[in-house]
Amino acid sequence: MKKLKIKKGDIVRVIAGADRTKDNNTGRVLSVDPEKMRLVVEGINIRSRHMRPTQAHPEGRIAKLEMPIHYSNVMLLDSSGKTTRVGSKEVQDGGKAKRVRVARTTGEQF
Repeated sequence: MKKLKIKKGDIVRVIAGADRTKDNNTGRVLSVDPEKMRLVVEGINIRSRHMRPTQAHPEGRIAKLEMPIHYSNVMLLDSSGKTTRVGSKEVQDGGKAKRVRVARTTGEQF
């Protein structure tokens, strides 16, 4: 299992797949599954799911759900809104070395 460099809450842009050409192809990461290497991104890869009738919805419904996409199809955005790769560096924090994620384009921390 590979450790992913994209975390929950990051802002990402879709760089491959059907949602790449959408007007709004950016979104916040809602969940990460490192075993399957997949992410759920807000507003991306929306599918219609037919739901059975329940007590809350007696006639049934068609729900719009965000489905997972592979993490290789997205890239992280820096503060200026440009796609960037992720690096890491050690920062001294109270005498202790702490490893933080940084943007390769600007060098800022995430």
